[in-house]
Amino acid sequence: MKAVVLRGHHLLCVHGFQGMGYSPAFIEKMAAIVQEIRDPERDFPIRVVRGFDDTCMACPNKGEEKCVAGPESEEHVQRLDRNVIEHLGLVEGSTYVKSQLVALTRERVQPDDLERLCDGCSWLSYGVCKTGIARLKEEA
Repeated sequence: MKAVVLRGHHLLCVHGFQGMGYSPAFIEKMAAIVQEIRDPERDFPIRVVRGFDDTCMACPNKGEEKCVAGPESEEHVQRLDRNVIEHLGLVEGSTYVKSQLVALTRERVQPDDLERLCDGCSWLSYGVCKTGIARLKEEA
């Protein structure tokens, strides 16, 4: 199977995703990836990147080379990616199996860590990400 490509911060977003997003196409793409990641019977390769990933391809804010949601948006999402990649002890550009990434997230991320890891994220205030991480930890 071809590796799913996910940017660092989306490794956390998938656990709290509740169908909100930037456009119907983005929501549909994210929902499909989330369904695969949440399926305990499926294991597959995920390449972890800092930059455009499979979900970004459906985002209306995807510019030619960077996120164009706002003047600081590319710097912001790059920082979120870096925060998560470092926190999980991953190597940018490397490929891991889904089960390994889910286990690392369960082991190393606490719901309150999102205040720092995801600082400035517009979705953080909804609380769904913290709830998703808490639910992941309960499933252990």
